[in-house]
Parts: sequence; C-alpha cells; structure tokens
Amino acid sequence: MDNDTPPFLTESLEMAMEVEDENSKPPCFSCASDNQIGGRSFSAESYLASGSLKRVLLRLDPSPNDYEEDVVEMFGFQWVTETALAESCGLLFGLHRQQIYRLENLVQMSSSDFGQAANLHSEAESIRRQCIEFLHYVKVFIFRYLEPSKVENDGMLHPYEQLEAELPSMLVEELHALTMHIGHLCELPSSVLAAFTIQHQAKVFPPSWHLLHLHLDIHWLVLEILHVLGEKMMRQVVYANHFINLTGENLTSISLFETHCGNLISDLISLSINKYIKVRPSEALTSHHYPCTCVKELWILLIQLLDHRNKGSHTECFWSLVNKTLKNIFERPSSSEKVSGFETIQCKDPLSFTWWIITHLASLYQFDRNGNLDEKKQKESNWKFVEELLKKSTDAQAGVLEEHLRMHLQCCLTLCSVWELNLSIVTILWDYYSKNLNSCFTVPWLGLKGLANISKTSLSMLELVKSCCCEQQIPDLYKSSNSYFIFLSILARMMKEEAENSGVQPWKQIKGRIYSKFHRRRMQELTEVGLQNFFNLFLMLAIVAETEDIVSRVLDLLDLLTPSSITVSQRALIWRGHFAFLLIYVEKSMDISVLAEKLSNAFREKAKEFLVTKNDYTQKQNLWTLLSTYIDGVQEVFETSCYLSLSEEKLLNDGFTMLLPACRGAELSMVLNFLQVVLARLRSVHKRVSQGLQPGNAASEAQLPLAAKEHHLAVASALWRNFFPYLKSQRMSQMPPSPQLADTAAALDIPSKALSDLQPQPVLSMMQLFGWDDMVWPQLVSRYLSHLIQNSALCEAFSSMGYTSYEALTVRSWFRCILQMFIDQPTGMLAKTDAERTVAKAYMEQLTEMTRLIFRLSEVENILAKAHVEESVFKQDPKNALVQFIKAVGRAYSGLQTLPEKSAMVAKTLEYLGDVLKYVKPYLKVKGPPEGLQLTYWIIGCLVKFWAPILATSKAQQLLFRIVDCLLLPHSVLQQDKELPAALLSAIQESLPLYLQGLSFICCQSQTQGAYLNQLLGSIIQQYFGRFLPSSPTALGAGQHPMLSALCSSITAPQMLRLRKTTLHVINENYMQFKGNAPPPRLASVLAFILEVLQRTQSTELCDIDLVLPAVLKCLVLVNELQVKKFSTDIVQYMVEGCQAGSGRERATQLTSVFRQFIQDYTAVYDHRVFSTLETVAVLDQTLVTSLIPTITQSLKDSEHKQGLGRNAAQREAYKRLLSYLAEAGQNEIQKLENETG
Repeated sequence: MDNDTPPFLTESLEMAMEVEDENSKPPCFSCASDNQIGGRSFSAESYLASGSLKRVLLRLDPSPNDYEEDVVEMFGFQWVTETALAESCGLLFGLHRQQIYRLENLVQMSSSDFGQAANLHSEAESIRRQCIEFLHYVKVFIFRYLEPSKVENDGMLHPYEQLEAELPSMLVEELHALTMHIGHLCELPSSVLAAFTIQHQAKVFPPSWHLLHLHLDIHWLVLEILHVLGEKMMRQVVYANHFINLTGENLTSISLFETHCGNLISDLISLSINKYIKVRPSEALTSHHYPCTCVKELWILLIQLLDHRNKGSHTECFWSLVNKTLKNIFERPSSSEKVSGFETIQCKDPLSFTWWIITHLASLYQFDRNGNLDEKKQKESNWKFVEELLKKSTDAQAGVLEEHLRMHLQCCLTLCSVWELNLSIVTILWDYYSKNLNSCFTVPWLGLKGLANISKTSLSMLELVKSCCCEQQIPDLYKSSNSYFIFLSILARMMKEEAENSGVQPWKQIKGRIYSKFHRRRMQELTEVGLQNFFNLFLMLAIVAETEDIVSRVLDLLDLLTPSSITVSQRALIWRGHFAFLLIYVEKSMDISVLAEKLSNAFREKAKEFLVTKNDYTQKQNLWTLLSTYIDGVQEVFETSCYLSLSEEKLLNDGFTMLLPACRGAELSMVLNFLQVVLARLRSVHKRVSQGLQPGNAASEAQLPLAAKEHHLAVASALWRNFFPYLKSQRMSQMPPSPQLADTAAALDIPSKALSDLQPQPVLSMMQLFGWDDMVWPQLVSRYLSHLIQNSALCEAFSSMGYTSYEALTVRSWFRCILQMFIDQPTGMLAKTDAERTVAKAYMEQLTEMTRLIFRLSEVENILAKAHVEESVFKQDPKNALVQFIKAVGRAYSGLQTLPEKSAMVAKTLEYLGDVLKYVKPYLKVKGPPEGLQLTYWIIGCLVKFWAPILATSKAQQLLFRIVDCLLLPHSVLQQDKELPAALLSAIQESLPLYLQGLSFICCQSQTQGAYLNQLLGSIIQQYFGRFLPSSPTALGAGQHPMLSALCSSITAPQMLRLRKTTLHVINENYMQFKGNAPPPRLASVLAFILEVLQRTQSTELCDIDLVLPAVLKCLVLVNELQVKKFSTDIVQYMVEGCQAGSGRERATQLTSVFRQFIQDYTAVYDHRVFSTLETVAVLDQTLVTSLIPTITQSLKDSEHKQGLGRNAAQREAYKRLLSYLAEAGQNEIQKLENETG
C-alpha cells in the first residue's frame, strides 16, 4: 500500500480543502430531509437532484471534485488513489462486506434507549457513508484510471498492467459477489423493511433505516458501476473468467447487469404488492406504489438508465423488463425460467395490481434526469402490454367485477392522458360494452352511489355525458361514475385529442364498428338501462363528432324499436334523449326544426289521448309521465337557448290546447309554471337582442337581431294561440283558480317596450278580462293586479291610449276583492275558524300586498294627501285600510269648494264603487258566511256614513236607495212575523248606527227627496227598533241597542236632531200606544231606552217633550208596574231638569202645554195619581207647577160639576197637599178654595 503524502500545501489552501471535503458528500438515497425545500421533488443529496445520474449518462466524470488527491482514505486506511482498486480489488470489496456485516450487527443491537439510539445512529451513518464512498470511488476509478488492455508486440505486460487488464473481470466477479451477499430487497427481515414507515421528519434513525437505505444504494450503484464499466470498455463484453473457470457458469458484465436489473425490478414490484394489499380499488389512483421517496427515486433512475441504454441497443427498455416481470405474476414460471426469489410473491388480484403499478410507473416518466417535473417530456408508452391487460379485464370468462373494472378503466383513462392515443383501446372496450349495454355497472358496497341512474331530465342526462368530454378529476370517478362512463371518457378523449393533434378525424375510423353493433334485434333487446346507455354513448359522440350525422343515425336506430313493446318509462327516456340532442343542437347554434317537429307531433298525439281519456287513472298517469317529460324538455331548451332563434317555436304546437283542459291540480300547476318560464325567457332574450347585447362581435352575428326577432314573433304567436284561450276560459271557473293562473295571465299581459310588437291582445282588453271584470274570482283579480300595478310601463300604456279610468277601475277591483274575501267560505258553524285559518294566511297576504300597491296609485295618493292621512295606513289590515280610504274620500270631498269639483268627485267615487251591491249579493243570497255579512254591512255602512255628502247628491241617491232596499229593508225584513237569521241580524246590529247617522245627515242635506228620505229613515227605525229591543230592561246595556249607539255618538246637531226626532216619533207611534188602558208590550224596555238616551246625551230637546213626555205621563197614571213607574218618573225628572238647564222659553212653554193637557185628560178619573205626579214635578220645578194652578183648579171644578155631587172633599184635600208645595201661590190658592167652601 502506498502511503505517500500529498505535496506541501499552504495553510489557507488546506483550510479550503477541508471545507470542500466537509461539504462534498457522495450522492445517496435520502428521505430524511424536507423534500419541499426549494420546490424540489427529491433531496439535494439524491442521485437525481445532485446530477449524479446525468453525469453518468453523459459520460462525464462521476465526481469531478472528489478523489483529486494522491491518497484516499477508505475503511480507515490510506490508499493510493490511482492504483488502489487495481492492486487491492478483492481486499477492498472484502472490507466493504465487513462494513455491511458491522451494520447488520448494529441492527441486532438496536436499543430503545434514546442516548444509545443516538450513538447507534451516528455509527450506522458512518458505516453507510464509508460503503457508499467506496462504491463511488470504484465508479470514479473506472472512469479515470481504467484503460482497456493493450497487448505489446512481444505479448509481455508490466505487472501492474497485468493487474489492470484483469480488473474488469475481477470487478464483475466482485460485484456479482456483492449482489449475492446483500440478496433481494424483499428478503430483508421484516424489522428492516419496517424502517420504510419511519417519519421523514426524524433526526435520529435506527440502524435498520441506514441498512435498508444502504441496500438501495448498493443495488443502484452496482448498476451504475456496470454501466460505467461497459462504457469504458467501449461496450465490449467483460467475462468473469475466474468465476467461469470455477463454476462453469457464464457470467459477464452484460448478463450481470440484466440479471441484477431483473432482480431489482422484481424486488421493487414485490414491495409494491405488499403495499397494494392495503389499497382499496376506489383509492388506487391516490395511493402511490412506493413505501418511501427513495424507492420512487430508484424507479425513476431505472427508467432513465434502462431507456438510455436501450437507445444504444445495449439492453431491453424499462417497460420490457417490467412487462416480463409482471407476466410472471400471471403465469408461474417454469424451473428453467424461474426468477430467483420471485416465486415467493403472492398477489390475490394480479390483474388489478398490474393496472395499478403500470399506471403509477407511467406517471414517473414525467421526471427528467435531474428529478424535476417536465410535463412536456416525451413519454414512452406501453400500449401493447396494456392492450393485453384490457383484454383480460373485459374477458367475459374472467368475470372481472365492476368494482375492479372501474379501477382498471380509471388507470386506462389516466394512461390515455399520459401516453399518445391508441384507438385499439377503444375497439377492445367497445367490443365488451356493446355486449353489456343492459348492465347497470353497479358496485353493491357503494350503496346508492353505485346504482345506475336513469336520468330524470334531458339536461341532467346531457350534463352527465358532458362531464365525460371535459377534464375530470380521474380519482373521483370511481364513486361518481360507473365503468361505462369511464369508457365514454376514454372514447371522448381519443376523439378530441386525435382530431386536435393530428387533424385526423377518428370518428370516421370507428363509427363503422359502433354502428355495426346496433341491428334490429339488438335494439329490441335494450332494456331501459340499455336505452340510457345507448343515449349516453351517442350524446357523447354528438358532442365531439358529426352531430347531424349521429342524430340522424340515432333516429333511424330508434325506428327499429317495436312501438307496442316500448314501455312508458322507456318512451319517456327516449323523449328525454331526443331533448338532450336538441340541447346539443342549441349549444352548437344549429337549427332544431326537424327534430323539434318530430317530437312535437308525438306530443300532440299523446296530449289528444290525455284529453279523451276520462276514467282510466292508470292510463292517464302513464300519459302524464310522457307529457311532463315533454314539458320539462321544452323548458330546458328555452332556458338553454341564447337567442331563441333556432326554431324553438316548433315545440309550442296545438298539443297544449288539448292538454290544458285535461289538467288538474299539480298537472295544471306544472304547465302554467312552464308557460311563465317560457314567457320570462322570451322577454329577457328579446330585450337583450333588441338592445344589441349579443355576446361577442363576430360578423356572423350582424344579422342576428333581425332573424331572432322573427323567431321571437313566432314564439309569442304560438304562446298566445295555444295558451291564452284556456286562461281566458278559466277566469270564471266554478272553483277558485290557482294563484298560478293569475301569475300566468299577468306574465302574458305585462307590457314591455321590448315586447310591444309581440302583444297581439291589447292591454286594455286583458285588463278588462282579468283585472276589472266583476265576474272573475277575487283571488285571481288581486294577484293579477298586484303583478301589474307595480309595472310602470302599464301606466305609460294607458296614458298613451288616453284611458283615464285605469286607476279608478283598479281601485274598484280592490273594493270588490276586499268585500268578496269570504265569498268561497262555508256558511256552517265552523266557517269562522276555517276562514280565519285559510283567508288570513293566503288571501289576506295577497290583499295586503294589493292594498300596499293601490295606495301607491297617483289618484289614491292625492286623496290621502288632501285628507292628511298618514303613510302607515296601507300597512294596516286591508279591511281597515279600505275604511281609512273611504274616510279620506269623504274628507277630500268635504274640502272641495266649487260645484264642478264636487260634481267630478262624485262621478269619480261612483266609479270607485261600481255596482257595489252586486259584489255582496252572494252573501245576502245565502245569508252567510257570518264573516262575509259582517264585512258587507260594516264596509257599506262606512260608505253611507262617511260618503253621506256624496250620496246626498242627485247622482248618487239612486245608489243610496238601492243600499237601503237591499241591505236594510229587503222583503224578508218587512215580514215582521219571520225571524231573521242570527248572522244577518248580528251584522245589521253592529253596523246599523253607521247607516242611521249617514241617512240622518242626508235627510238634512237633500233638497228634492227630503220627505222620501225621512220616510226611509223612519221605516228603518221602525223595523229594527223592536228587533233589537230586549224583553226586559235589565238586558239593555250601554251600546247594546244599535239606535242607542247612533243617537249618542258625536254627530252634528242638525243630523242628531233629525235622527232623534225620527226615532222618538217611531217609538211613540209604534211602541208607546195603549190599547184602551192596556199598556204596550216591553214598555219598561222602551222607557229604559228613552231614559238611556236622555242620560247619555245630557240634553232635552223639544221633540222629546212633544213626542215622549205625554206618553210617559200616561204611563205614570195608567201603569202600576214598579219598573215602568220608576223609568217614567226618571224620564219626567230628566226632562223637567233639562228644560230648566236649557235656554229659551220654547221648551218651557211646550213643557207647560204638555202638563196642562195631562191635567185636563186625567184629573177627573186619576186625580190622586195626577196630583202625586205634580207633587214630584213641584219638587223639581215649583214655577212650572205654579203656572199650572189655574188649570188644575179648573179641572177640579169641572170634575165636581160633571159628577154632580157637589164638592169632592177627598180631591180637594189632595189638591191642597199639592198646593202646600207651591209656597205663597199655593197658599193663596188654598185660601181661595177654603173661601169658596165657606
């Protein structure tokens, strides 16, 4: 051994060399560092990232900065750099094996003690580094110092030259011995292989980790050394002569390289099999095949090295070796071909494993020689082998399950994205799937996710197929798609990329194979699932290939089906498929008229059947399945079409005129909703096209607006022709129409500048039909008008035609909608709760919205402003809001000054009302429901009271008379012996004060009909006073009797006097007349009523004295009933006191006159009661009685004269008792009487 030292170096240079030596680490496998630093895929020390592989392949010095000194240290000894390997080859490899033994012993000594573990890590790392450095030295020595042997002329060689000449052979032997020594990777103890699972972030590794990675280093470096040796020997075969002589077996550098490559690939595949055991089919693409990144790097190194050598025809390419190894999994090798150690590999599903490993290995081709990702790098394909795999996967006898087939096709799709395209793949797959179109391709353990989905709509069918034609996350397809859809994805990718890359249209190459599988018998064998798969295939082809050619062929193929054998669900699916093709046409801006007419004709026939089918429920359901499919499909076409310029109107034929009358409930709702969607879409598209907002500015679009407008007119015409007649007929149906009817009618009517030329029916006519017609259901009217009122274009339309009554007629409809809010409620006992529940929730919400919008009309806003009504009015309950509006109109009228203004206002208010009695006639006819009667009498009562000045005019009096005749004095009321319904009586009782107060005002105002109006008022009081008068006065409470409420409310003096006078007149004439001496019925209640009026009004009027007092005084004389006497006495007291409090002599004079007549009428017979009554009055008003003394005295004398018995002592005593209350005048009269006696 040469121990020469290197030449003298300066200190500074020595320091620099030390630094360089410290920093110069030989490449090795390392997964200990963070691989993400600097964006690298592998560690900086790796064979790839360090450039080691690249230098070897480019025939550059493997380590240009190393081994530059004369002496190199290896295994603790100094060696001459240029001669060590030639002189001591066996010794050095022996020392290398000793170090491996040392590391293996350290593995046995491994401890869990952390301090000991750190020491073991350091020692094991040192051993591994020595072993790696030695093998790198061998590689450098071969590159720098080994020369091919040159025989001198005499054939004699220098001893060193002899050693040098024998070195290649010795190296082959030693490398063979080294591979034998370390054995197979997969044969390492499980405790060592377990080191693959150690976390890369660890800082301290056990000896097993170092030993495992040293094995990887040795396996790779042996290949590198053999490659460098072969390059150095000018690709001459190196024979291991000594080994051959000893064993007789052939061993060369090439055979060793190939054997070691085969063994290494077998070992790596064995490791992958162990990893695949834990991989689910659904996770195959996301689960990598290597236990750590070092194994991944080793795979990449093999790919780079083997494919590089293959270019020089040295060895087989990478895929060839892998394929050969994988074939041994399928076929157990014979003894002569047995691969050492490989027979121990067990794989339960070799086919799936092969797909998995091939796919992951293919992805490694995207790494370059430096370990960087290079997606543009040319990738070697392995299609021939994959074709064989695909044949095995689709072999019917092999019986590959769907759960595995999905994974196989996922792998195939991934390979299609990595390698160049191969149409043979499509052919193999189509041969399989064409025979299995009726299969569901489900995976049982996936549950519902794995079930075959029959698409519910044409759009969902198309979207599902379109997903096959675009870039997808292939790992997700396992659960989201079945194997058939993955096949379609493969086919779509082939079709698109082949055409894009080579310009060749692959469709022409494969369409014959596809079409040939569909003959009459095959088409008739298709189940519903088969038809779905059939459409999925051709929809995908229509997207990526010749659309019209494919659709035409599909229609021809579908004609092969026997119509009688097609089930309803199959026919619905066929229709959905047709519409899916239509959607493709639309997306490609192709005219749809031919296909649309075919579909719409079929729809017409089914709609006709639906119309004539009456009692067969099952048949109707089956037909509706088809019809609803058509409706959904047409809607999707309209929603998808960008310009509605592709003959979409062909889909809207007269089938709808037959369908609509036969629809009920949910069916009608669906059709009307469809119509609304189509209308909205038409308006939107027409507006956009009219405004020139087409996407893009291509020249081909220059003529688009004109062409589109023609189609839009055709669509609008079809809608009006086929839908409007039904809407018009339904507005007066027997049952309340659905809200959608109003929504749809409004959608047809809402004017728009963009659609003014599409509106065949004038706006005014539509409003008269749906908004202002008194015969239309209020539910429809309120919802219809709510849509239209808020549309500003509506006002513009009516203004432009000079129609001024638009707002007034709309207010009239609002009146009617509120008055008729209970029109469809039952009249039974449960009506109230049912009405509250239904009306309050649905119709009341609609009325509230309508009220809000009505109060935004300009006319209404003006009235509210004049009446100083707050903005919050419209937020109230609609009934209350209506009353507030009625009040506001009354106040606004009262504020007018000139006659023309008032006359115009009267006309406008009558226009607001319309035939109001017609609105409430249904309630009056059936005497219910109670809520309806209450609302009717209350609202119209408010009209009579608050619009009294208006109703007093000659224009409005006829309406007033009709109100009285219909509501207050109908024929049933005039029949006194007939009892009125309780609900009607209750409604009248609550609202009667409003009518009485309004009528009394009108009586005061009317110039021409005063007498008749007074008569009407009296008739009303006469009819209802007795009806609401209780049998006993105890039941008469405050506010119970409606006339009491009317008389005691705050109204103007003339109005109050008129009502009071008329009421008391009626009471006097009808309820206080004695029959002889017999009192009238319910006299006490009548007196109680009068007393209540006096008490609550706190006043005595002249009419009270004239009309009531004589009868009350008569009651005091003739009736002994205590209640009558009490009430009569109280009334007299109130009147006398009222006259004292009142101003003017008229009441006092009239009072005196009444009492004078009372004395004259009853003194003769009822002298004691007369004097008793006068005594009571004397206490209250002594002057009044004093003024009556002459009358009393004269009556006394007349009585005595009439009796002819002389002076009546008893009468005179009673009279004197009365006179004793009258102070001096009384005493004087007593003295006169006594003087007469004397």
